[in-house]
Amino acid sequence: MATILLVFIYVFYIGLGIPDSLLGAAWPAIYGDLSVPISYASLVSVIISCGTVLSSLFSAHVIAKLGTPRVTVLSTSLTAIALLGFSFSQNFLWLCICAVPLGIGAGSIDTALNNYVVLHYNSMQVNFLHCFYGVGVTVSPYLMSLALSDNMNWRGGYKTVFFIQLTIAALSIISLPIWKRVNQANPQEKPIQVLSLPQMLKRKKVWASCGVFIGISALESTCLIWGSTFLSESVGIPADTAAALITFYFIGMTLSRLLSGVLTIKYSDWQIIFSGQAVIFIAVVLLLIQNSVMAATLGLFLIGLGNGPIFPNITHLTPGLYSKEASQSIIGIQIAFSYLSVMLTPVLFSAVTTFDGISVFPNFLLVMFLLMIACTIILKIGDDKSRTKRQNV
Repeated sequence: MATILLVFIYVFYIGLGIPDSLLGAAWPAIYGDLSVPISYASLVSVIISCGTVLSSLFSAHVIAKLGTPRVTVLSTSLTAIALLGFSFSQNFLWLCICAVPLGIGAGSIDTALNNYVVLHYNSMQVNFLHCFYGVGVTVSPYLMSLALSDNMNWRGGYKTVFFIQLTIAALSIISLPIWKRVNQANPQEKPIQVLSLPQMLKRKKVWASCGVFIGISALESTCLIWGSTFLSESVGIPADTAAALITFYFIGMTLSRLLSGVLTIKYSDWQIIFSGQAVIFIAVVLLLIQNSVMAATLGLFLIGLGNGPIFPNITHLTPGLYSKEASQSIIGIQIAFSYLSVMLTPVLFSAVTTFDGISVFPNFLLVMFLLMIACTIILKIGDDKSRTKRQNV
């Protein structure tokens, strides 16, 4: 029964990924149709991210009260309603209104499912979970492109995705008896320890783990938002080709999470994390010393390949780094900082380019990587000290 539940959770995580890359794919059609500046996409994105950050921060309170199964139903239903709202939008204000439930729905389910899989399954399953997120973010732009190419407008694309999300919401309701049976079969667990934001931020390890998540998301959002511009303006690739080549990042990310899930049979979470960071370092150096189409494409692929397994493996370590009771709160703040990074990093990079131009892209990635590796080392040292203390007790 636990295996059947895991399959449902994988499907729910596809639903989490579907909306994340949809706005970017649809925006070229949206801004012209609604007669708004192209830059307004960032406003919608910021509203979604703010909702997700707040939802993640308060997720432990909500999950402690309602439980993971009900939160999953509410979150998938909320995102489905938001996508339906997008499909009926006739003006920019309505887009902004629909962006609120879309962000709120994403934050709680992300935290809830991550913590549940971390506590009840092994590292392999956590990696596979995030692999299915990669499926979601890859499928939705393809569905939108089909809608646009078949003379359907972007609203038709959103409506198509709404029906998929509605199906996932229905499955979350169907899964409720399965959640109940699995929970009854397991020994009684200790209640969730809800920690306040000040309580969490007093811990040095929390700052370090949040720094790792900032680095992960900074690398990802910079590549996805500015990667095609770098390929076009700095490397000299045509704009349509540059946009297509960004998919190599997604391919690398999804592939690495699948492979790392298998590798957890033989290697520890820390070994996979540091191996991924080594791949990122090679990719960044490649982008710094080469300015060719092949080097740039390979660099993006390797960044996705190296960055992909870090998120799930750090998440899997969380109960051991802190405690099982506190992990829900800690994962909530980690995911909140991740989305905060997604929201703010592109703005920071945009400000940097006003001084040095788009050619600063590899240098910016290097700075974000150094932040990640420094915080990872601090976290690893703290973990080693904690393990030594426990062994000496």
